[in-house]
Amino acid sequence: MAEDHRLPPSAACLSASMRDLGYSLETAVADLIDNSISAEATKVDIVCEIAAVSPYLAIIDNGRGMSRSELIEAMKHGSASPKTKRGAHDLGRFGLGLKTASFSQCRSLTVISLKKGELSSAEWNLDRIDREDDWILSILNDQDIADLPHVDQLADHGTVVIWRELDRLSEDESGSRRDEIVNEKLDIVERHLALVFHRFLSGEVKGRKRIAITLNGHVVQPFDPFCRKNMATRHLPEDYVTVDGETVTLQPYILPHHSNLTASEYDFYQSRSDFISNQGAYIYRNGRLMAWGDWFRLIPKGEATKLARVQIDFPNSLDESWTIDIKKSRARPPLAVRERLKQIIGLVTGASTTVHRGRGQKLFDEVAAPVWERYADHARIRYAVNSGHPLIEQLRSRLGAEDAKLLGLVIDAVGSSIPVEMIYSDYSLHPREVSQTQDEEVVVLERLRALRDAFSDTTTIGAGGFREIVRSTHLFDSHMNLAEKFIAEEFV
Repeated sequence: MAEDHRLPPSAACLSASMRDLGYSLETAVADLIDNSISAEATKVDIVCEIAAVSPYLAIIDNGRGMSRSELIEAMKHGSASPKTKRGAHDLGRFGLGLKTASFSQCRSLTVISLKKGELSSAEWNLDRIDREDDWILSILNDQDIADLPHVDQLADHGTVVIWRELDRLSEDESGSRRDEIVNEKLDIVERHLALVFHRFLSGEVKGRKRIAITLNGHVVQPFDPFCRKNMATRHLPEDYVTVDGETVTLQPYILPHHSNLTASEYDFYQSRSDFISNQGAYIYRNGRLMAWGDWFRLIPKGEATKLARVQIDFPNSLDESWTIDIKKSRARPPLAVRERLKQIIGLVTGASTTVHRGRGQKLFDEVAAPVWERYADHARIRYAVNSGHPLIEQLRSRLGAEDAKLLGLVIDAVGSSIPVEMIYSDYSLHPREVSQTQDEEVVVLERLRALRDAFSDTTTIGAGGFREIVRSTHLFDSHMNLAEKFIAEEFV
């Protein structure tokens, strides 16, 4: 008969390994806010005091709090089995998030909680675990608790999580360089929370009160990845899939073309996302964004589909089907959802492409004689300067045979040397910064006069013809009011 032999893991070695599960500062903070939301908190304050004598980061919530026994259970590694059925609004899964997220950023984790007048606190310290190679949890007394920061912010109920010995936050830098690194990381934290919890911050999660999050006193504003407040955003038909008796909802969106965003909307979105890399499915578990920016290899990402998004909602009862990881930053849809998503992709791809091609086609349809022509022949697409444009024809009529031949060569060279890759890159990342026109009024007037002089026989082309030529060049797109005034004065 086999001999049983107990072989518990080394506490020192395991705790060191748990520090490197792949958490970043922002994903670690988000994991702790999950606990606050599960505790029905409506306010979460994050305070980072890096310049203090003993630097720390604290997360304070007004949730229902924990009793002494509940706190000790919460501090246990694996405090809940992932197979245990959780409440419909619970954002946890493994019972490891508080500990693994915290240890990834600090060596001392202290939790203070107030519930029904009972104030209790417990602390994990990795240095002590290393020394004793055992899971020794410190239960703090009243004096210990009184010396801790932010305890006074617990009014009737709530919890404070304090990270000290932040050995990874400043990356061993000091002074101004340390402050710069920490501020950069906190900026990333704010943007991450604004996206991951945007539905909680907006108060749109059913059965949940709106939550407010602050970071060093600054209110975190929700970042809606679907730009739903803009009237130009397209809401495609909602779809549903049943998995293990539970409903998964799929809501496709087509974001507006950048020209349909207000200046403030454009700045807000451009500073927080890359439209190409963030296209794809956005997966929500109980209203919390888990993963985004992925088509799960069903189609490749591309310029034509960069405005396509699909919001997918599933309940926590389907965690195992979605292979949720400890950090809650990865999720893969089950087969039934991927199959339905594949069908939806065809719809959103066509709609997203239409938005782009619709805008691009205006370049050629809005004027009678465009400067550029688009050709699709022999399974290739090419762009060429329109040699029949009135301005080019006017120049050609003034040239001799040899010079006219040289002009044709120049036109062909210009059309053949378009820096397509560079334009694609610039337009993908910064579409509104790509502009070919000058803004100075004096330059605009000089060009209008030069264009008028090129067509000295103004009685032939008339005001209407000259206006078409002006529009076709796109030199005056930002100054059409000035151009109209010029035409009214010159063509009487």
